[in-house]
Amino acid sequence: MTVTILAAGDHFVRASLLADALGAEHRGPRGELEIRELHLPWPVEPFGDVGEVHEASGTEEQLIEALRGARICVTQMAPLTRRVLQACPDLGLFAVGRGGPVNANLEAATEHGVAVTFAPGRNATATAEHTVAMLLAAVRRIPHTHHELVRGIWRGDYYQYDEVGLELAGTTVGLVGYGAIGHRVARILRGFGAHVLVHDPYLRPDTDDAPENVSLDELLARSRVLSLHARLTAENRGMIGAEQLAAMPTGSVIVNCARGGLLDYEAVCDALDRGHLFAAAFDVFPEEPVPAGSRLLHTPGVVMTPHLAGASKQTAHQAARICAAETLRYLRGEPLAHCANPEVLAGRTGTGGTP
Repeated sequence: MTVTILAAGDHFVRASLLADALGAEHRGPRGELEIRELHLPWPVEPFGDVGEVHEASGTEEQLIEALRGARICVTQMAPLTRRVLQACPDLGLFAVGRGGPVNANLEAATEHGVAVTFAPGRNATATAEHTVAMLLAAVRRIPHTHHELVRGIWRGDYYQYDEVGLELAGTTVGLVGYGAIGHRVARILRGFGAHVLVHDPYLRPDTDDAPENVSLDELLARSRVLSLHARLTAENRGMIGAEQLAAMPTGSVIVNCARGGLLDYEAVCDALDRGHLFAAAFDVFPEEPVPAGSRLLHTPGVVMTPHLAGASKQTAHQAARICAAETLRYLRGEPLAHCANPEVLAGRTGTGGTP
């Protein structure tokens, strides 16, 4: 029996990458899988709300047409909405190559018996490396001095004691969150000789090689560098504000490559203007793109990138591989590794008539 799969790719996780990964994972005759390709416009066109889901690319109409007769969809950005689900009764699996399936209506998918999987850790290495790069760029003023040199300005005054930055060796770096990204950042920082602390209420005490896990208050008081690595929740939204920044030592640095909602950016600009913070580095923002009138564009000591921390060729390939592996597990009737609504598969013993 031939199984039809839609590979709904975009300009980052391309449809061809998804199709190639499916072909590599599937060890039976290729003809048993009919792989269709749909090309979505992200990031050439920014993602946004589609129906009731967020951070999606393409339209419901596009997906409905492409999914006709398809049993499985592998994607990064395609919108799985209630309307799509109602129009696509053959769909059984929606595999999202992202750290979380934010572009899928999980409640509706569960009601329709569609399993939704995702790809945790797909960009962990890229984001960890980018985080450390941003930290180094901020503490050593690399972007600022580069741009001044281009303009013909030689800033010898940056060699004054009050103007020079930190070495990572011997510096205490506090990490908020110790998941897939946080523990990679810790490993890199230890290679520099930094002393790493962590605040993570979910960290198991028996986790191998974990840093000292302290309260947020202690983390702030002891850390010259603070880096955020938590998922955004209702409980931690705005967790770092003016009070928390004031608790850090004078001349500290803050880095956020996680989620913009974790941090009060106005408070950061205030702390930089007062000289309490030495520098700040951001890959994520409360509003994206950054508005033209934002203080972040004019406050000294800020280093920014446009939400690119997870962007690497390896991330795209890893996303495709994880989706393909989940697809083949589904077809073989095996437990899924990263199912967001496992109740859909409760009691499932096989797929019947699959390759």
